[in-house]
Amino acid sequence: MRVATLVWLWALVMLAGCEPTTQPRLLGPGEADQLTIYSTTDTDVFAPVIADFEALYPQVRIRFVELEAAQLNARFLAEERSGRAEADIVFSAAMDMQVKLVNDGLAARHTSPNVDALPRWAQWRREAFGLTFEPVVMLYNPRLLSGRRVPRSRAELAEALAADPAFWQRRIGTYDIATSSVGYLLATQDARQSSEFGALAKIMGSRSVRVYARTSDLIAAIEAGEIALGYNVLGSYAKRRIAAGDRLKIVYPQDYTLAIIRTAFIPKRAPHPRAAHTFLEYLLSLRGQQVLSRNSFLSPAREGPGGPYARLAITGTAVGPLRPIPLGPGLMTYLDRQKKQRFLANWRAMIGTGTELSPDNAAMSAP
Repeated sequence: MRVATLVWLWALVMLAGCEPTTQPRLLGPGEADQLTIYSTTDTDVFAPVIADFEALYPQVRIRFVELEAAQLNARFLAEERSGRAEADIVFSAAMDMQVKLVNDGLAARHTSPNVDALPRWAQWRREAFGLTFEPVVMLYNPRLLSGRRVPRSRAELAEALAADPAFWQRRIGTYDIATSSVGYLLATQDARQSSEFGALAKIMGSRSVRVYARTSDLIAAIEAGEIALGYNVLGSYAKRRIAAGDRLKIVYPQDYTLAIIRTAFIPKRAPHPRAAHTFLEYLLSLRGQQVLSRNSFLSPAREGPGGPYARLAITGTAVGPLRPIPLGPGLMTYLDRQKKQRFLANWRAMIGTGTELSPDNAAMSAP
């Protein structure tokens, strides 16, 4: 009897450690449904992905809602509290906010061989899924830097700013981390990665750094010659603008190159779960990843032939150590209210009172 009891207890322990492997039900060809996507990705950037999915599932009506990360987060939570869920897919570059929502038990599980093909740092609990792998770069206007040494690292950027204060005054730009959720995420990751973050922020502040809430506004300012160089720019947006004809140049920092992962999850209360799982499975598939890469200039999270740099369309010599920001609970550290307030206060102190806001940012309030 004692042996039987031990065997029974052992079986319970083993079952408790097993994850269910049942794959979600997907839509069949020609099956009609609806799908609402909440996303921080610009509508025109994501349009080719939607068009390709609609070619496969023409009976699915898609509603794409573009929101800034903090607005998306607030709207999603408000709908959860009211019991009137609208989003079937939540897709955001603010990885920390996405992880917090998943950690709070608001995401559905999704299992498939395509999930297993993701790098370990690009999925968490089979509930949060990294779909893209986007280097964070320095972007400059070659006309303005003609004849000058182009900084190739954070240390070189700080040296350049210190050596020629007259030239760099109001000619350096970055995110306003008080209004840009992605900017805040990148700044906190910089602080974790490098002890030189404070020194660089201070020297940028002494040159009246101009700050922007949106990547598109930052890149537009560089193209227009309002600033000479942008720090911590999303490389996917830069590559898309360059392909469209903008005369800009990318620098992958040689000390280290951060990479964000645009992260998707399916809400537990998604009104159209089968359409949601079908769309997520498409995004995770090789076809979806290729469309993200070729048509939307968003480097796919899945590796293809050629190694880790193939997804970036660059060689290993062009980029410093790649440091993808992994999905996981560590991302929630700087979302703690007190830690965030302290970090923002320190950042403002380092940047200084000379910081010049872009016109759009001046009217915005911090989240």
